[in-house]
Amino acid sequence: MVIYGVYIVSKSGGLIFNYDHNIPRVETEKTFGYPLDIKLQYENKKVVVAFGQRDGINVGHVLLSVNGSPVTGRTTEDGRDVFEVVEIKENYPLSLKFGRARATTNEKIVLASMFYPLFALASQLSPVPKCSGIESLTADTFKLSCFQTLTGVKFIIVTDPNMQGSEVVLKRIYELYSDYALKNPFYSLEMPIRCELFDTSLHTLLELVEKSGTGNL
Repeated sequence: MVIYGVYIVSKSGGLIFNYDHNIPRVETEKTFGYPLDIKLQYENKKVVVAFGQRDGINVGHVLLSVNGSPVTGRTTEDGRDVFEVVEIKENYPLSLKFGRARATTNEKIVLASMFYPLFALASQLSPVPKCSGIESLTADTFKLSCFQTLTGVKFIIVTDPNMQGSEVVLKRIYELYSDYALKNPFYSLEMPIRCELFDTSLHTLLELVEKSGTGNL
């Protein structure tokens, strides 16, 4: 059992909590000849693949290193500009390592705001009234499970596709939210959750689930 992440979305559709628990690293290192057959561009302070895919390297992947030298922004560890390096024929062959970029906080906020109308749309498409909305969404590489409280707060976990007992885990997370966030006199509804006890208890819960399953919850 692998739990990739936990998200809490407020009743108005805003992301108020997210936790990356066990995100797998997707990295590919290949040796390229001149000319470079993929197009790179600089965006959001990262060098990313803009065009061309090969050997597990896909559009959107981030350049992590050049000949073993880590890349920060658009420069290597020794201060060379990445785009100047890849344009000079004498530098080849080049060993380039790419990886999938982790979603930033802003990107997660956008994704949460997109899930909110999808959830509402699923409820409206139901042929019978009082539909609960999206409870589970399964793809080939992950499973998304959602639990909505009576007040409209949505608890979401992303797991591996074979995860069983997701609804039990979601309700336990809801209990932790009630105990450590709602009962915190300094917490205001609809605001981001910043509570160390909630973070620690959530981490302990997820570790327990991954090690021994949901039978002991």
